[in-house]
Amino acid sequence: MLTELMTSAVSIFKREKGLVVLGGLGFVIAGCAAVFMFFQGAVVLPEGNIENVFSFAAALGIFLLSIAAILPFAGFTARMRKVIRRLFIVAASYSYVIETLQNFRGFNPRFSKAGGLVDTLGGALFGVVSLSFVIGGILLAVQFLKMKAPLSRPVLINGIRYALLAVFIANLAGLIMMSLQGRFTGAGGNYIVLHGIGLHSLQTLLLPAWLLEHSNLGSGKQRLLLHTGCIAWLIAILVIAVQTSLGRSMFEISLFPIFALLCLLVWLLTVISALMSRVRRI
Repeated sequence: MLTELMTSAVSIFKREKGLVVLGGLGFVIAGCAAVFMFFQGAVVLPEGNIENVFSFAAALGIFLLSIAAILPFAGFTARMRKVIRRLFIVAASYSYVIETLQNFRGFNPRFSKAGGLVDTLGGALFGVVSLSFVIGGILLAVQFLKMKAPLSRPVLINGIRYALLAVFIANLAGLIMMSLQGRFTGAGGNYIVLHGIGLHSLQTLLLPAWLLEHSNLGSGKQRLLLHTGCIAWLIAILVIAVQTSLGRSMFEISLFPIFALLCLLVWLLTVISALMSRVRRI
């Protein structure tokens, strides 16, 4: 299984070098931020927070690697694939720079209250650039959803479809944060939780899809496990969206958080089943 993963990784790198290198850069930036925090702490007055650099760079790096993995399966023409690739590369490059530079300078990269005109304009442009990720995600989702049977790799393609639907919800949460000029709503709602969990669907739903298509299960059981896990994950995200919109925390003990947790447990059980069935095939 490890050999297959390495082979897939090499294949992805050969096809999408730019996205892979830029994704790797995110981990380098996150590593540098971690070292800085170890010696100097996270806070850079008046508004900077190096923890944000660490989390943002690592998350964006993972996101770009995930896009690099699914882009070859989208069936785009060579020209359209280049457009999508460049869209993500340009948006990610600016995002790395503004998030890192501004926090190390001590300013909020999005909604600075202590910076000058240049800082405000840079934050406004950050918001515009963020829309590129939304547009790119929508284009990918539409492309995968309009694919018609027979699919070359139906289990993996369906996993990608579910993941991109979750990413769309995450992007909506991002747009809401832009409109609020912050992540918090109500007494305890935090849209960054919804945004983060939605974006990480590119990993949490694609991994079991990959495991299932290489498992010893029949196609019917593969589809059942995939749909069960993916639907449970999407329901959990929708429940988190409702709880957050009500201005309440997902970490309180109440009906919606408990229900979301149960849905995530169902997803986890399908992942474990997919992993076990893959191991049995080895």
